[in-house]
Amino acid sequence: MTLHIDIPQETLGSILAKAFRNRSFLIGFAITVLVAAIAVISYVWTPYDVTKLVISDKTLAPSAAHWFGTDHFGRDILSMIMVGARNSIAVALVAVGIGMGVGVPLGAFAAARGGFVDEALMRLNDLVFAFPALLSAIMITAIFGPGAINAIIAIGIFNIPVFARVARAGALAIWPREFILAARAAGKSKTQITIEHVLPNIATLLLVQGTIQFALGILAEAGLSYVGLGAQPPMPSWGRMLFDAQTRMVVAPWMAIFPGTAIVVTVLGLNLLGDGIADILDPKSRRQR
Repeated sequence: MTLHIDIPQETLGSILAKAFRNRSFLIGFAITVLVAAIAVISYVWTPYDVTKLVISDKTLAPSAAHWFGTDHFGRDILSMIMVGARNSIAVALVAVGIGMGVGVPLGAFAAARGGFVDEALMRLNDLVFAFPALLSAIMITAIFGPGAINAIIAIGIFNIPVFARVARAGALAIWPREFILAARAAGKSKTQITIEHVLPNIATLLLVQGTIQFALGILAEAGLSYVGLGAQPPMPSWGRMLFDAQTRMVVAPWMAIFPGTAIVVTVLGLNLLGDGIADILDPKSRRQR
């Protein structure tokens, strides 16, 4: 039996042609690749050692020696932003993976089973969704202490109900379709239909939601680090850098400007990328705007 795909079948060449014509995708992709490249480079090279304190160089203004200036401990801000990029990306990526890996199966299972199972899972989903990432992080750190791992767990738990809702909504739109009825008539189980037919048809929806949650994950990681629940010193974090800069805005504004700009640009790039992917893979999304 031929698998029905909800979006028009297109060749890789036509998809690439649309991508090169989509300004949102190109800008978002360029920003995302740049940030990812900076994060990768930071594993092997940074202009200065981010763990070395040079008190004699504290709060130096941007210059040829320190392009983004230095902080109150004399650490190079550019180097800290580079290392902070890999921390933010790692936390957000793993947290989104947790949310997608748990939430998508739950949402798809709820849509397939329906009835009491669907209702029970969605009410449990609403209960988890009522606890924001910050509150979850506070509860987790109260038990296990602050750290990047606990921030990942908190953000990941918050992402689970988001992906469960998206997967369930997309699956419910697929189940009444004729090709699903044909698959059921052919004797396929609900699990087989979900894996072979439903999930491929909501993959685009999940991909777009994944880019959105990735951007929100970076914001959440910065927020948790800002209040001291994320990555701990001496490991740099964009949110922690903003916290350190808040009392030095007059004497060293660059301490807040550059990490703040890094967060804004990264989140903007991911949102543009997700918007572009939605336009390229699902032409209906553009017509509905």
